Amino acid sequence: MSLTDVQIKSLKPSKKPIKKFDGGGLYIHITPAGSKLWRYKYKYNGLSKIFSIGKYPIIGLKDARSKHMKAQKLLLNGIDPSANKKEKKLNRFNNFGAIAQQWFDNQKPGWSENYSKKVWRGMEINLLPWLKNKPINEITTRMVLDVLRNIEKRGAIETAHRTGQIANQIFIFAIAWEFLDNNPANDISKALQVNPEKNLAAITNPVEVGELLRAMDEFQGTFVVQCALKLQPFVFVRPGELRKAEWKEIDFKNCLWTIPAHRMKMKREHIVPLSKQALELLNSIHPLTGHGKYIFPAVHTDSRPMSNNTLNVALRRLGYSKDQMCAHGFRTTASTNLHEMGWKSEVVERQLAHVDKNSIRGTYNKAEYIEERIKMMRSWADYLDGLKSGAEIIPFKKENTLGK
Repeated sequence: MSLTDVQIKSLKPSKKPIKKFDGGGLYIHITPAGSKLWRYKYKYNGLSKIFSIGKYPIIGLKDARSKHMKAQKLLLNGIDPSANKKEKKLNRFNNFGAIAQQWFDNQKPGWSENYSKKVWRGMEINLLPWLKNKPINEITTRMVLDVLRNIEKRGAIETAHRTGQIANQIFIFAIAWEFLDNNPANDISKALQVNPEKNLAAITNPVEVGELLRAMDEFQGTFVVQCALKLQPFVFVRPGELRKAEWKEIDFKNCLWTIPAHRMKMKREHIVPLSKQALELLNSIHPLTGHGKYIFPAVHTDSRPMSNNTLNVALRRLGYSKDQMCAHGFRTTASTNLHEMGWKSEVVERQLAHVDKNSIRGTYNKAEYIEERIKMMRSWADYLDGLKSGAEIIPFKKENTLGK
């Protein structure tokens, strides 16, 4: 019996998928989640196949029957409807550049602005000039490998691996959208030179950390840069998150700094508990920059934050080379020592704004472990003060009443 609009509207999902046939192989598939999908079941060269027509109610019953009839006519003429649909897609988006753009646009909402710019710029320099205009289904593993080998010849081994990963993701995207059957970049990293692991330079030895903190007290640059440099160890956020900090994000009453999602690497709002020491630094700079938007504005204008390399330049002026310490390295400094102090790894990782994407606990909660994080940040600030004073610090976890 043929379906009616009334019947289709009344169909409810169940624990298992439901199929309701309209005739001639056309049916509507109701998923457990409640989606209603038009499909056409047919045989081509003796093989059973499924042709996807569209989603109800975007595709109504009348349109579904019309598309079904067109697919049947193709079949009568010896043409596989599914293959024909795929070929039309390829005719519209048949080159690597177009599909790479679609992949990028699909991923961009989940990235920070800086990271998305970095990814696209990397594609423009290392990937698109050689593959942009090539039909996606004609690109071979050899072609991709030749592109990556050219990057290797520049000595940029890490960039070659990273570019290969991006190419791999683009081809996976192309397969998911039926532009392609096989991934020519699958496991291509195995054919590249071994990428020596490079950790961002960081000082983790407690005695050396104390020396660094004392050196920061003697910094001869501007007061704004000195305050930013001295605040970084207490909050250990990413340098970009610190330099773009805005006064409106600081809750002095509750001793919290809330960084908005659009400024975080993973596009998730993040809470930073502020210790007494961190608040003292913020209060000390407030009379100078509190009238503006940014806590740490640029030298010649308060309409922009300080430049992205300012803190690293400050460290060089203190005599620390790029192989010894970088602004991002304060995160490693904190992570290493906090773990040694006995703080739970999940508490430390959450304060670092690290989230395990593969974890069953996939829902991100900006305030998770907040009470423990507040205690940890207070304890960490006291620990840093002890290191700076040259005291012999025993790195065990302890509660204190700082700020209470």
